[in-house]
Amino acid sequence: MKPIPVGVLGATGAVGQRFVQLLDRNPWFEITAVAASERSSGMPYGEACTWRLSADCPAVVRDMMVQPCEPGGLDCRLVFSALPSSVAGKIEEDFAAAGYGVLSNASSHRMDADVPLLIPEVNPEHVELLSVQRRNRGWEEGFIITDPNCSTVGMTLVLKPLYDAFGLRRVVVTTLQALSGAGYPGVPSLDILDNVVPYIGGEEEKLVREPLKVLGTYDAEEGSIVPAEMAISPSCNRVATRDGHLEIISVELERRATVEELIEAWESFASLPHELGCPSAVDPTIVVRREADRPQTHVDRDTGGGMAITVGRVRPCEVLDYKFVTLSHNTIRGAAGGSILNAELLVARGLLS
Repeated sequence: MKPIPVGVLGATGAVGQRFVQLLDRNPWFEITAVAASERSSGMPYGEACTWRLSADCPAVVRDMMVQPCEPGGLDCRLVFSALPSSVAGKIEEDFAAAGYGVLSNASSHRMDADVPLLIPEVNPEHVELLSVQRRNRGWEEGFIITDPNCSTVGMTLVLKPLYDAFGLRRVVVTTLQALSGAGYPGVPSLDILDNVVPYIGGEEEKLVREPLKVLGTYDAEEGSIVPAEMAISPSCNRVATRDGHLEIISVELERRATVEELIEAWESFASLPHELGCPSAVDPTIVVRREADRPQTHVDRDTGGGMAITVGRVRPCEVLDYKFVTLSHNTIRGAAGGSILNAELLVARGLLS
């Protein structure tokens, strides 16, 4: 298959750099355009971007001219949006109206009724919303697909097998979220060193709403998502780790189960994107650790190249039914890698010409 030409919006930022890094290694896509703010446009990417990831900036984009985030000038079929939510909404709509496919990491359109909030292993059928979206908005070829908040991704992937096998009534989650989730420069060092910040603006609201849409049922007759029904109580904290969101979760099930049955549900969880041959998909998607002190952020965040979710410390809960710890790489699985996997699903299912 000839690689599909793609662009990156917000390419100089933290998530934009992760998009560039991951797309450079992807056999299905070829970066042909990078775009950013007026401050960077008109400059070579290597000059406009202060590269902050551990590996070198890919040579293929180093001399590529940064363009404005405007449709028409970008020679590509798809754009991956790493734009901040404060500006993403209108720009992404303009690109979709101009015929581009938009794979967005921003929160602007996540809860729009006709926009898929997609985790390909969890709700691939939600891509059926694209026909509804185009009809509603008068777009012929363009579209918008979003991936959830980085904490939502890790939690929802782990909840999906339990939701299907046993049902879920209540979920209580406490997050310990890495600094990279705040972008660059992020949290000032004097605020986070020797400290935990027990507040991340807007984060808890996302963890309450987004999983219900992702786990919801697609109603083909109505062309809409019927949200899942469960109560979710989150508490979100910023901690002094660079990458990797750790989440401590307690669940109340609708049907009784043993610890062994929970682990079996996770370990038998099948990944449709992996079965379809998507290059970013990993198997297993959910890795269960049986050691008493795992997962650990520094040790386990890169499991499956950062695309797998690690679960451990599975045990009975004194208040609800069971409790456990999950870990996901927030800028890979929870951001750029998740959006790229969304695009791969479209290709694998023949939804992109």
